[in-house]
Amino acid sequence: MPAAAPRPAKLDRTDRRDALLRAAIDTFAARGFFNAQVADVARAAGVAAGTVYLYFRSKDDLLISIFERTMKEAIADGRQSVGDLTDPVRRLQEIARLHLGRLGRDRALAVVFQVELRQSTKFMERFSSTQLREYLGIIRSVIADGQEQGVFRPTISPTLAAKLFFGALDEMATNWILSRRKYSLVAEADAIVDLFVGGLGRERSASHAPGSAARR
Repeated sequence: MPAAAPRPAKLDRTDRRDALLRAAIDTFAARGFFNAQVADVARAAGVAAGTVYLYFRSKDDLLISIFERTMKEAIADGRQSVGDLTDPVRRLQEIARLHLGRLGRDRALAVVFQVELRQSTKFMERFSSTQLREYLGIIRSVIADGQEQGVFRPTISPTLAAKLFFGALDEMATNWILSRRKYSLVAEADAIVDLFVGGLGRERSASHAPGSAARR
Protein backbone atom coordinates (compact mmCIF):
# COMPACT_ATOMS: atom_id res chain seq x y z
CA MET A 1 0.00 0.00 0.00
CA PRO A 2 1.55 3.35 -0.99
CA ALA A 3 2.58 5.63 1.81
CA ALA A 4 0.28 8.53 2.52
CA ALA A 5 1.43 11.89 1.24
CA PRO A 6 2.89 14.04 4.00
CA ARG A 7 0.60 16.71 5.34
CA PRO A 8 1.67 20.28 4.60
CA ALA A 9 3.24 21.90 7.61
CA LYS A 10 0.96 24.26 9.47
CA LEU A 11 1.85 27.91 9.37
CA ASP A 12 3.29 29.12 12.65
CA ARG A 13 1.79 32.19 14.29
CA THR A 14 4.25 34.64 12.69
CA ASP A 15 3.73 33.21 9.21
CA ARG A 16 -0.05 33.27 9.63
CA ARG A 17 0.06 36.87 10.78
CA ASP A 18 2.23 37.83 7.81
CA ALA A 19 -0.16 36.04 5.44
CA LEU A 20 -3.10 37.95 6.88
CA LEU A 21 -1.25 41.26 6.52
CA ARG A 22 -0.47 40.40 2.91
CA ALA A 23 -4.11 39.64 2.28
CA ALA A 24 -5.10 42.91 3.97
CA ILE A 25 -2.69 44.91 1.79
CA ASP A 26 -4.10 43.38 -1.38
CA THR A 27 -7.70 43.78 -0.20
CA PHE A 28 -7.37 47.38 0.96
CA ALA A 29 -5.59 48.33 -2.26
CA ALA A 30 -8.23 46.71 -4.44
CA ARG A 31 -11.40 47.68 -2.56
CA GLY A 32 -10.33 50.67 -0.50
CA PHE A 33 -9.91 50.54 3.27
CA PHE A 34 -13.33 51.95 4.13
CA ASN A 35 -15.15 49.70 1.66
CA ALA A 36 -13.34 46.52 2.64
CA GLN A 37 -14.53 44.20 5.40
CA VAL A 38 -12.61 41.85 7.64
CA ALA A 39 -14.45 39.02 5.88
CA ASP A 40 -12.89 40.16 2.60
CA VAL A 41 -9.42 39.94 4.12
CA ALA A 42 -10.18 36.48 5.50
CA ARG A 43 -11.45 35.34 2.11
CA ALA A 44 -8.29 36.60 0.40
CA ALA A 45 -6.18 34.73 2.96
CA GLY A 46 -8.24 31.55 2.61
CA VAL A 47 -9.29 31.42 6.26
CA ALA A 48 -12.46 31.86 8.27
CA ALA A 49 -13.32 35.40 9.31
CA GLY A 50 -12.90 34.48 12.97
CA THR A 51 -9.26 33.56 12.34
CA VAL A 52 -8.40 37.18 11.60
CA TYR A 53 -9.55 38.18 15.09
CA LEU A 54 -7.09 35.74 16.64
CA TYR A 55 -4.30 38.01 15.37
CA PHE A 56 -5.85 41.47 14.99
CA ARG A 57 -8.45 43.28 17.06
CA SER A 58 -10.15 45.00 14.14
CA LYS A 59 -9.85 46.27 10.58
CA ASP A 60 -8.20 49.41 11.99
CA ASP A 61 -5.64 47.22 13.74
CA LEU A 62 -4.82 45.58 10.41
CA LEU A 63 -4.11 48.96 8.81
CA ILE A 64 -2.01 50.13 11.74
CA SER A 65 -0.04 46.87 11.67
CA ILE A 66 0.68 47.28 7.96
CA PHE A 67 2.11 50.73 8.63
CA GLU A 68 4.11 49.68 11.67
CA ARG A 69 5.66 46.64 10.01
CA THR A 70 6.55 48.58 6.87
CA MET A 71 8.11 51.41 8.85
CA LYS A 72 10.09 49.04 11.08
CA GLU A 73 11.54 47.42 7.96
CA ALA A 74 12.28 50.83 6.43
CA ILE A 75 14.03 52.03 9.60
CA ALA A 76 16.12 48.86 9.92
CA ASP A 77 17.09 48.86 6.25
CA GLY A 78 17.80 52.60 6.33
CA ARG A 79 20.16 52.34 9.29
CA GLN A 80 21.95 49.37 7.78
CA SER A 81 22.33 50.91 4.33
CA VAL A 82 23.97 54.13 5.52
CA GLY A 83 25.98 52.61 8.35
CA ASP A 84 29.14 51.95 6.33
CA LEU A 85 28.97 55.06 4.15
CA THR A 86 30.63 58.37 4.95
CA ASP A 87 29.64 60.45 1.93
CA PRO A 88 26.36 62.20 2.88
CA VAL A 89 25.19 62.42 -0.73
CA ARG A 90 25.64 58.68 -1.23
CA ARG A 91 23.82 58.07 2.03
CA LEU A 92 20.84 60.10 0.80
CA GLN A 93 20.94 58.15 -2.45
CA GLU A 94 20.75 54.86 -0.58
CA ILE A 95 17.81 56.06 1.51
CA ALA A 96 16.00 57.26 -1.62
CA ARG A 97 16.64 54.01 -3.48
CA LEU A 98 15.40 51.91 -0.57
CA HIS A 99 12.32 54.07 -0.05
CA LEU A 100 11.24 54.13 -3.68
CA GLY A 101 12.38 50.58 -4.34
CA ARG A 102 10.23 49.15 -1.54
CA LEU A 103 7.09 50.82 -2.85
CA GLY A 104 7.98 50.34 -6.50
CA ARG A 105 8.21 46.57 -6.05
CA ASP A 106 4.79 46.32 -4.40
CA ARG A 107 2.11 48.47 -5.98
CA ALA A 108 -0.60 47.28 -3.59
CA LEU A 109 1.51 48.31 -0.60
CA ALA A 110 2.19 51.66 -2.26
CA VAL A 111 -1.55 52.25 -2.73
CA VAL A 112 -2.26 51.45 0.92
CA PHE A 113 0.68 53.50 2.15
CA GLN A 114 0.20 56.53 -0.07
CA VAL A 115 -3.59 56.67 -0.36
CA GLU A 116 -5.55 54.59 2.13
CA LEU A 117 -3.51 55.55 5.19
CA ARG A 118 -3.94 59.27 4.43
CA GLN A 119 -7.73 59.26 4.62
CA SER A 120 -7.96 59.14 8.40
CA THR A 121 -6.83 61.99 10.65
CA LYS A 122 -6.65 59.54 13.54
CA PHE A 123 -4.12 57.39 11.74
CA MET A 124 -2.08 60.36 10.55
CA GLU A 125 -1.81 61.79 14.07
CA ARG A 126 -0.60 58.46 15.36
CA PHE A 127 1.90 58.02 12.52
CA SER A 128 3.53 61.40 13.08
CA SER A 129 4.44 60.47 16.64
CA THR A 130 5.71 56.93 16.09
CA GLN A 131 7.99 55.30 13.54
CA LEU A 132 7.70 58.14 11.05
CA ARG A 133 9.53 60.44 13.46
CA GLU A 134 12.29 57.86 13.84
CA TYR A 135 12.56 57.48 10.06
CA LEU A 136 12.84 61.24 9.63
CA GLY A 137 15.52 61.16 12.32
CA ILE A 138 17.72 58.95 10.14
CA ILE A 139 17.47 61.43 7.28
CA ARG A 140 18.08 64.35 9.65
CA SER A 141 21.25 62.72 10.98
CA VAL A 142 22.61 62.26 7.47
CA ILE A 143 21.96 65.91 6.66
CA ALA A 144 23.46 67.11 9.95
CA ASP A 145 26.59 65.01 9.31
CA GLY A 146 26.82 66.54 5.84
CA GLN A 147 26.69 70.00 7.37
CA GLU A 148 29.52 69.13 9.75
CA GLN A 149 31.56 67.86 6.79
CA GLY A 150 30.94 71.08 4.90
CA VAL A 151 28.98 69.34 2.13
CA PHE A 152 25.64 70.97 2.95
CA ARG A 153 24.89 74.55 3.94
CA PRO A 154 25.10 74.95 7.73
CA THR A 155 22.38 77.61 7.83
CA ILE A 156 19.59 75.21 6.86
CA SER A 157 17.64 73.43 9.60
CA PRO A 158 18.41 69.71 9.25
CA THR A 159 14.93 68.93 10.59
CA LEU A 160 13.28 71.06 7.91
CA ALA A 161 15.56 69.59 5.23
CA ALA A 162 14.71 66.04 6.32
CA LYS A 163 10.99 66.76 6.04
CA LEU A 164 11.47 68.28 2.59
CA PHE A 165 13.50 65.28 1.42
CA PHE A 166 10.91 62.83 2.74
CA GLY A 167 8.20 64.93 1.13
CA ALA A 168 9.90 64.69 -2.26
CA LEU A 169 10.12 60.90 -2.02
CA ASP A 170 6.55 60.71 -0.77
CA GLU A 171 5.17 62.82 -3.60
CA MET A 172 7.06 60.85 -6.27
CA ALA A 173 5.59 57.61 -4.88
CA THR A 174 2.07 59.04 -4.98
CA ASN A 175 2.59 60.37 -8.51
CA TRP A 176 3.81 56.93 -9.62
CA ILE A 177 0.60 55.34 -8.35
CA LEU A 178 -1.64 57.86 -10.06
CA SER A 179 0.29 58.09 -13.31
CA ARG A 180 -0.94 56.23 -16.37
CA ARG A 181 2.62 56.06 -17.60
CA LYS A 182 4.58 52.93 -16.72
CA TYR A 183 8.04 53.65 -15.39
CA SER A 184 10.48 52.53 -12.72
CA LEU A 185 9.94 54.38 -9.47
CA VAL A 186 13.36 53.55 -8.02
CA ALA A 187 15.00 54.94 -11.17
CA GLU A 188 13.91 58.41 -9.99
CA ALA A 189 15.97 58.21 -6.79
CA ASP A 190 19.27 59.68 -7.96
CA ALA A 191 17.58 62.56 -9.81
CA ILE A 192 15.66 63.47 -6.65
CA VAL A 193 18.84 63.52 -4.57
CA ASP A 194 20.67 65.52 -7.23
CA LEU A 195 17.92 68.12 -7.30
CA PHE A 196 17.67 68.18 -3.50
CA VAL A 197 21.41 68.66 -3.04
CA GLY A 198 22.07 70.95 -6.02
CA GLY A 199 18.83 72.90 -6.13
CA LEU A 200 17.37 74.52 -9.21
CA GLY A 201 20.13 77.04 -9.70
CA ARG A 202 21.95 76.94 -13.02
CA GLU A 203 25.49 75.64 -12.84
CA ARG A 204 27.91 78.53 -12.96
CA SER A 205 31.50 78.64 -14.13
CA ALA A 206 34.24 79.73 -11.76
CA SER A 207 34.36 83.17 -13.43
CA HIS A 208 30.72 83.79 -12.45
CA ALA A 209 31.01 82.49 -8.90
CA PRO A 210 30.51 85.02 -6.09
CA GLY A 211 33.75 86.78 -5.26
CA SER A 212 35.49 85.61 -8.42
CA ALA A 213 36.35 89.18 -9.45
CA ALA A 214 38.20 89.75 -6.21
CA ARG A 215 40.30 86.68 -6.84
CA ARG A 216 41.48 87.80 -10.26
